[in-house]
Amino acid sequence: MLNPKLKLNQNLFSKNVDVKSPREGFGEGIVEIAQSNENVVVLAADLANSVKLSEFAKKYPQRFIQVGIAEQNMCSIAFGLSINGKIPFIVSHAVFLTSRAWDQIKLSICSTNSNVKIIGSHAGFSNGPDGLSAESLEDIAITRVLPNITVINTIDYEQTKKAVKEITQHKGPVYLRFSKAETPIITTKDTPFKIGRAEVLIEGKDVSIISCGSMVYDTLIAARNLRAKYNIEAEVISSPTIKPLDANTILKSAKKTRLIVTVEEHQVIGGLGGAVSELLSESLPTKVLRIGVNDTFGESGGYEELKDKYGISSHHIEEQVLRSLKENKK
Repeated sequence: MLNPKLKLNQNLFSKNVDVKSPREGFGEGIVEIAQSNENVVVLAADLANSVKLSEFAKKYPQRFIQVGIAEQNMCSIAFGLSINGKIPFIVSHAVFLTSRAWDQIKLSICSTNSNVKIIGSHAGFSNGPDGLSAESLEDIAITRVLPNITVINTIDYEQTKKAVKEITQHKGPVYLRFSKAETPIITTKDTPFKIGRAEVLIEGKDVSIISCGSMVYDTLIAARNLRAKYNIEAEVISSPTIKPLDANTILKSAKKTRLIVTVEEHQVIGGLGGAVSELLSESLPTKVLRIGVNDTFGESGGYEELKDKYGISSHHIEEQVLRSLKENKK
């Protein structure tokens, strides 16, 4: 049963569940926050239409800078704007922004603790038809390692829209990552979102499944099937903030179930699973099963096809949780 306190979408498990791309939430959210905060400025790297900035550019042309295919320069310009009191949002595809401009993110933005918001759209496999070079499966790892930065992977359209407001109010560097794909809307306008907070979407006692990004929906489907088929009560935790983790919520769940499964659309090395494992190894040694891309590169293909091939769709989660529970009883 979905946690009623969170006011989630009650049609979530219906065949007609509403779907919408999280990047739409970003595009709408940045226009709304700009209306109330004149210090918000946006920089794009030749992909304004793709990352849903057309409306912002139309409404606020004096606060929109088209840098071109120059992600590194975009970071440096944003640093300059931030030390003059602006709140720069630098926006591109996640794979291009975090990989090509990592040095500038480290030195210009994070080492100075600048108030720059780094926005990575098309995360994970959601740009799959364009292949390996357009898929961001390492971006959480290479950003969360940097001091001062907050790392967020929102789960749907509504939460992404809320996150824009939250990160605008947060002082310091933020990396916000989200999907291009049209995914089910899990949260509602009334569902709370706070940086650093994880939420228990479904309470359970047999296993804790922690996920982020668009994988939260697949996790919920897997948990529903585990209960219906095997009477396994999985506790489902959404952890959109990967750095800093909500240690209290995760440790409380781990004490109850003694088995943790993490699910992410990212390499298993260095992402959400790595962060959770680090926390538990230091505070409450617990068995952890990490579900994600297993130390390999992606390839070209449809979004759902790639999720299935690389073992992160709902039926894979269900199967791996079952296997892990059986092993845990030996």
